[in-house]
Amino acid sequence: MDKDVDIRPIVDVFQNLYTTVYKEDISRLVANYPNIKSIHVDYNDLNRFSPETADLLIEEPELVIKAAEKALLELNLVVLPGMEFRPHVRFTNLPDTGLMIERLSSKHIGKLVNFKGVITKRGEIIHKVRVAVYRCELCDTVYRVELDENTKPPTVCERCKRRSLRLVEDECEFIDMQRGEVQELLERVKGGTPPARVELVFKDDLVNSVIPGDTVEIVGIMKLRESKASRKGNKLVYTRYIEVNNVRKLQREFEELEISDEEEQRIKEFAKDPKVFEKIVESIAPGIYGHEEIKKAIALQLFGGTKDKTMPGGVPIRDDIHLLLIGDPGAAKTKLLQYVAQLAPKGIYVSGKSVSGVGLTASAERDELSEGGWTLKAGALVLASGGIATIDEFDKISNEDRSALHEAMESQTISIAKAGIVARLKAKTAILAAANPRYGRFDPNKPPVEQFDIPPTLMSRFDLIFPIMDVIDEKRDSELADRILRTHRTFDLPDRERVDVKTELLDREFLRKYIAYARQHIRPQLTPEAESRIKEYYIELRKLGKSTHTVPITPRQIEAIIRMAEASAKLHLRDKVEVSDAELAISLVDFMLKRICVDKETGSIDIDTTMTGTPKSQRDKLTTIFDIIRDIQRLYEDVEINKVVEMAKEYNIDEHTVRKVIEQLLMQGDLYKPKPGHVRLVEPV
Repeated sequence: MDKDVDIRPIVDVFQNLYTTVYKEDISRLVANYPNIKSIHVDYNDLNRFSPETADLLIEEPELVIKAAEKALLELNLVVLPGMEFRPHVRFTNLPDTGLMIERLSSKHIGKLVNFKGVITKRGEIIHKVRVAVYRCELCDTVYRVELDENTKPPTVCERCKRRSLRLVEDECEFIDMQRGEVQELLERVKGGTPPARVELVFKDDLVNSVIPGDTVEIVGIMKLRESKASRKGNKLVYTRYIEVNNVRKLQREFEELEISDEEEQRIKEFAKDPKVFEKIVESIAPGIYGHEEIKKAIALQLFGGTKDKTMPGGVPIRDDIHLLLIGDPGAAKTKLLQYVAQLAPKGIYVSGKSVSGVGLTASAERDELSEGGWTLKAGALVLASGGIATIDEFDKISNEDRSALHEAMESQTISIAKAGIVARLKAKTAILAAANPRYGRFDPNKPPVEQFDIPPTLMSRFDLIFPIMDVIDEKRDSELADRILRTHRTFDLPDRERVDVKTELLDREFLRKYIAYARQHIRPQLTPEAESRIKEYYIELRKLGKSTHTVPITPRQIEAIIRMAEASAKLHLRDKVEVSDAELAISLVDFMLKRICVDKETGSIDIDTTMTGTPKSQRDKLTTIFDIIRDIQRLYEDVEINKVVEMAKEYNIDEHTVRKVIEQLLMQGDLYKPKPGHVRLVEPV
């Protein structure tokens, strides 16, 4: 920017704009300064006043911003006495060019750019000299120099012509500065390419305006600075950064999928199709045979429940649906997860073998953005906020890393207290996870908790858990083999000709936009009839549990049913949840309860099979054996295990169960072995 350019005409334009359109904004700025330091100018207002100035703002932003701030100062506004008035002008509503971070190139250097992204890092606040004060150590001459990127600090005293200037830090004026990093929005990244990133520089009142995980629109000037390679000897190599002029948080997670009027009309027409649910279900991973119930649940998960509901007191109610697939290897679980991650308007796929707890949630790390300070870095669940995170090999995540998921799955936030940083990040993410049995194959005769390295407290967070068993069935095996062979034989044909389905397959891009439109615009509410059906189902199961002395269902399942019923209404673009939606949700919960929550000894449904890992029949045996040991210890110092086995036979408890329960009590620390073949109760201190 040429310092000699006459900016008077631009100053006049802005003075006219302020006195005509922005009188109230300027009054608010003066009344609240320095708590408010900026005035926000709408680009459209500037364009109506002076199209030439609006065009110049894009091409020469530093020149125009300088003129806009000068125009504010020349209005002679009166602030608090003794306070220097240094306001900022920030621009909003720039033309949406759809610019992506990966498209930022050398042609944008020095230009005003605007783009959308997600914040991944935020450094600590540092302080930059804005007005430097130098004093000559020989003749005491004082120099006040206003520094910017184009001003070099003086080194020679003009009076005595010596290199004797010293910076007087106590008399300098500083400005707050903060560096951050923004990444391409996941829904805009195609083809599996890594999302592009760019560094941001926030100044003055913009510091601390964003946190990692925020989806934002950035308006700023693209600038260059010397790169690390240049400092090491490879001259004339520069790295880019964005000096932020304005930042706006975006609340809607699916805003990036642009839907035209024609597409919106097609979406509304398709929603009237009586087979809309069947078509969507069959369009989910059409190359994978079977798994109808799982695909139904995934379809509901993609749409989610009604957003932004709160309990009395303001506590938010989760609307995202969590699913867990557990079962035999080779059952296409990974393929399902990868398909959903690509289909969801905002999806991330991670594998448990190569992910850490901080990689899923958030981390605090040393970072050069803040001169070696600590910074927060968002993990997969934070970056996928508003979408779906698919986690493969869920059982392979270590216990320490998995514990970080409890808060993320229920409260949908991630609390950080590391390296002196205490923060809470938003993680409004639906989770679709898959796990393999500990011993290779799923055994329907054993409780699920015994077969998977997943703690019951985490298992209970999932709305639906689906066991996938590889059952030998001649008809099904023949159909599956035909599907796989046809897939390989017809690899060069369109999808509709490769898959034998009952209904029409939907184009993936149309389905993505249909999901995005429903999640944006539809907020279904329960009808009295749907409420009555859900209540009736809950009471029926609770009555059944009373007769068998088990807990077949808990209030947590009611919330899961409500979420899925709302998702079904949303899938049909309805504002009301009808009985049919409630029936669909109930059928899926019923399917899960009968497949995975049945106590094999009593044949009754017991939710504790997954909630606590110990069904009532096992709890009763454990209590009985514990009482036997306690009774024997009253007579003898040490309790012989064989004696416990003999006495347990009177209660119809076999030797294998007795020894298994004793091992469990030993592991829990309730018993210890004073000598081989004997146990003792651990006395409370």
